[in-house]
Amino acid sequence: MEYLSHLSKDKKLKRLIEAQEPLNLDKSKDVPFYLILSIMSQQLSTKVADTLRKRFLALYEGRVPTPAEVLGTPFETLRSIGLSNAKTGYVHNVARFAVEQGMDHRRLSKMDNEAIIAYLTQIKGVGRWTTEMLLMFCLGREDVFAIDDWGIQNAMIRLYKLDRTDKKAFREKLMRISGRWSPYRTYACMHLWRWKDKSPATDGSAAGTATPAAVAAIPAASAATPAVKKK
Repeated sequence: MEYLSHLSKDKKLKRLIEAQEPLNLDKSKDVPFYLILSIMSQQLSTKVADTLRKRFLALYEGRVPTPAEVLGTPFETLRSIGLSNAKTGYVHNVARFAVEQGMDHRRLSKMDNEAIIAYLTQIKGVGRWTTEMLLMFCLGREDVFAIDDWGIQNAMIRLYKLDRTDKKAFREKLMRISGRWSPYRTYACMHLWRWKDKSPATDGSAAGTATPAAVAAIPAASAATPAVKKK
């Protein structure tokens, strides 16, 4: 795979990658559904996130609802599946934006990464990190670096012996290192997440919390539009 030879130019990353299986990116046509599931899954374990997904789909007889149907679902009905007030509001926000502004994958495919981030972060409850995960795991963009992801930061601290005391200098080092990975920074992030998940916890993070890759797998396991493999 082309990304492997490119990322292997980074000797430290190469050792990490060689201990793992090659990765593929999937693309999904159902952007609103992915974004809704991402919001519902945040800060939850993979098991709880999957339970919420099943309860959500059960509201629509097991099928993926349209944004209009989600928008028409009463607030209390969505709350009843176990969502917080805030997340319920965010789910409605996504559905409303999809209905009123549009979120079709064909439209987004014509936009660059930063344009998509600017477009979708207009939605209250959708931040840059959430949109970066969508770029990676829904739209299959190969060159996304999630600099604010705590897992990525901790993996790079360990792999490259970095110090985050000076936040500005730390971010500059992250950007400089990740610049060498372009145009395959998404794959580098995925390998770092996988490596961190299999490494002893050193950052005090809660065990069992759903990782971005685990959350991304939830839509693929659902009745959503089949994902398209990106070669």
